[in-house]
Amino acid sequence: MKLTLEGLRPQLAERLLPVYLVSGDEPLLVGEAVDAIRERARAAGFAEREVFFIERGAAVWDSVQQAAQELSLFAARRSVELRMPGGKPGVSGAAALQRLLAAAGEDLLVLVITGKLEREAQGAEWVQAAQQRGAWLPIWPIERARLPQWLRARFSAAGLAASDEALALLVERSEGNLLAARQEVDKLSLLLPRGAVVSLADVAAGSADSARFDVFQLGEAVRAGDAGRALRILGGLAAEGSEPPLVLWALVRELRAQQAGGPSVRGRAARPPFARLVARAGRADRMAKGLSAGDPWDELALLAVELTGLRTLPLVRAAAVR
Repeated sequence: MKLTLEGLRPQLAERLLPVYLVSGDEPLLVGEAVDAIRERARAAGFAEREVFFIERGAAVWDSVQQAAQELSLFAARRSVELRMPGGKPGVSGAAALQRLLAAAGEDLLVLVITGKLEREAQGAEWVQAAQQRGAWLPIWPIERARLPQWLRARFSAAGLAASDEALALLVERSEGNLLAARQEVDKLSLLLPRGAVVSLADVAAGSADSARFDVFQLGEAVRAGDAGRALRILGGLAAEGSEPPLVLWALVRELRAQQAGGPSVRGRAARPPFARLVARAGRADRMAKGLSAGDPWDELALLAVELTGLRTLPLVRAAAVR
């Protein structure tokens, strides 16, 4: 069967399956799902647990198979946990994994934890076997639009309510970093009495800016015509040590999409001329390579804002570096 995060706990309450495959790149959500499965397994008497880390090309499958077959001296029931970040066990590994999945049952629980499974990996025989013998739980990142709802549920579970303004600020400060968001909720639950309403001032006083961005989010902000968010993402990328050429690639990608007749920014066609935007991109590229004087991040900021449909500073020729 295929599970969702919302359906995991009801399924565990009904019965414990012999096999669980949990995949995804969101550490907090994957960790919480795995913890829920472990807790249910302990309650069912699976007191002994063996963990194996499967890296690409690692020859540990014989040890995995042996661990599954050995009888424990201390517990009748045992669980075997495989951590396989890449989600690709290889030909021999896949065969061993399928044998392990087939051996799972009343006294053997198999828990496989992987990163995000690409489409090709999803069709692998071992993935299909995991679903037939138990359940596959694919975990996806929480979209920005759903973060307020997710945070509200977290506050509610902690015995708190939160104002819309407080949620908005916490979303802004923790976007892309669910672990940081959970830590802020936990901290506020310790500072405030149960039943309190978290205010904007509470969040502003206690939280740090823990947002985590990537260049694809920058492209989304540009397409949405949100200059403020684009600048915030740029600032985050610079603070995280991103390379200007990678950021420039993302902006040029949006520039080409607009020129090719993609959706107009904020539903309107008005924006600086294409030649002007190309010139800005060229200036940023030369600055990033050290061929022109200036800070490439400043030029990238101007380019990002103009791509949202706004004009910024006049385009002045930068001095060459001698």
